[in-house]
Amino acid sequence: MATRAAAAPEATRGSGQSVLPDEDKFNKDEEVMAWRFLSFAEVSIMLEQDVAGVEKSLEEFLNLTHRLTSLKEAALLDYYVSGFWWAKGLEFSSVQVGGFLTLLNLLLDNLETYHMTLEENIQELASTMAGIGLSNSEISGGFEFFTVDQAKAIINYVKSSLFQHYTLYEYLFHSPREEVVIGDEKVVELVKPSKMPFPAPLEEGLPSDIYFKFVALTAGEEEEEEEEEEEAKGPEGVLAEVPAEEQVTVDPLMGYTIEDVRSLLGQLTNDLISNIQSEIYEKLQMQEDTYSTRIEKLKKA
Repeated sequence: MATRAAAAPEATRGSGQSVLPDEDKFNKDEEVMAWRFLSFAEVSIMLEQDVAGVEKSLEEFLNLTHRLTSLKEAALLDYYVSGFWWAKGLEFSSVQVGGFLTLLNLLLDNLETYHMTLEENIQELASTMAGIGLSNSEISGGFEFFTVDQAKAIINYVKSSLFQHYTLYEYLFHSPREEVVIGDEKVVELVKPSKMPFPAPLEEGLPSDIYFKFVALTAGEEEEEEEEEEEAKGPEGVLAEVPAEEQVTVDPLMGYTIEDVRSLLGQLTNDLISNIQSEIYEKLQMQEDTYSTRIEKLKKA
């Protein structure tokens, strides 16, 4: 998490405290809490920038290098940028802005590191606000550089920005989330060789003789066809021309007389007619038997 308040000793912020302007009018002892999260130099840089500049600076100061892909880092950056810009809009001094960011970090660290409930964190906020507006008070939360009106505004801001969404922040810090891998998969299908149609015709869509002759060729048959094609080609890969004598069309009826054809047709006709007559006779016989059975039943009734 992008928190530095709990581990940052007071000595590490000494260089920032030594150059504070006189117009802040606060003792160095009162400014300890102001620089536990960000240094005076870092806050001063952001006070001179616009929103985009503040976002970029906080991203660098807090080492939020994966804010574009990490929900947690994006939420933290938005949390601190919104808080800083709100404090700047109320014209907080550099010490007050630094202290306000320290307070935001403290409350968020209580939630993440110490697993404080909402009630416990509200009590923590109340203890940090103790002593504001009181002179020489024995109770001090370290944020006496705020005025009473500023403390009221801070409490209202923390209530609306953090406490009302406390469950969401608990989920952000304490609920593991699976990393979603975003990718794209492309399937490239290669075209089959030209010898086989693409896609291959279905067996049901072709006559069986054509399918088994041209489509469903075995490996041995394909090799034989290739060899025949190679033999048929000339030396330069061109199909050899068939001699003119071999191109003469042969009459399939050559050698048969007209009487032979008539005799063959008559025999085929007689066979067909006899088959049809037999089928008709069988059907008539079945109908006759059926009607006879019905008549016998009627007579008995």
